[in-house]
Order: sequence, then structure tokens, then C-alpha cells
Amino acid sequence: QVQLVESGGGLVQAGGSLRLSCAASGRTFSNYRIGWFRQAPGKEREFVAAINWNFGSTLYADSVKGRFTISRDNAKNTVYLQMNSLKPEDTAVYYCAARWSGFGSSVTPRASDYDLWGQGTQVTVSS
Repeated sequence: QVQLVESGGGLVQAGGSLRLSCAASGRTFSNYRIGWFRQAPGKEREFVAAINWNFGSTLYADSVKGRFTISRDNAKNTVYLQMNSLKPEDTAVYYCAARWSGFGSSVTPRASDYDLWGQGTQVTVSS
């Protein structure tokens, strides 16, 4: 059973940067799609970014394009979310999610397309 563990959240001033990590235990990320989602208080969970592990194809929400970068490290079996130029509206609990994608290159922004979830890490951006 794959377990996902997020880390790297914290408190940062607007304009600052944070890097979130999502590590998998139990097996490698090979043949998985991995996504980042976030949920702010009183709001629904929303898609942030996703990556296909085998092909490296990526997808971003419009709200983070040009500021966030999703990447992977094969040796560490870890997915990263580099967040730059952070804004107060980026404040949320960030979740890593994954699902077996077989041998395709697809990535998807739908939360229902992921069946493994981490516990979340808090990101707070002060103005």
C-alpha cells in the first residue's frame, strides 16, 4: 500500500517562496500520476498542479501558472511543488494525491481521479 507524506509547509510573507515535498512509501511512483490540491477554510478543495511520473507531463491551475512548478526526483521518489511569488490567497492546506496511470502520459485536474491522499501540510502567506 502506497502512503503519501507531505512536508515543507509553513508561514511565509507575501512574495516569498516555499517548496513542498510529497514522498511515497511502500513503492515507487512509477506509472503514477501525482497531483497537488489545496483547500482554504470555508472553500472547496481545488486543483493546483499535476505531473505524470513516467512522462513528466504537467498541468497547472491558471491561478498558479508562472509561479508554481511541479517536478519529480526519481532517486528520491519524491514530487516537489516549488511555490514562488506567494500571495495571501495561496493560504491553504496543501494535499498530495496519486493514482496509478498505467503506461499513459495523462494528467488530470479532477480530485476524483486520485485515490491516494496525504495528510496535508499547512501553507500560510501573510500580507
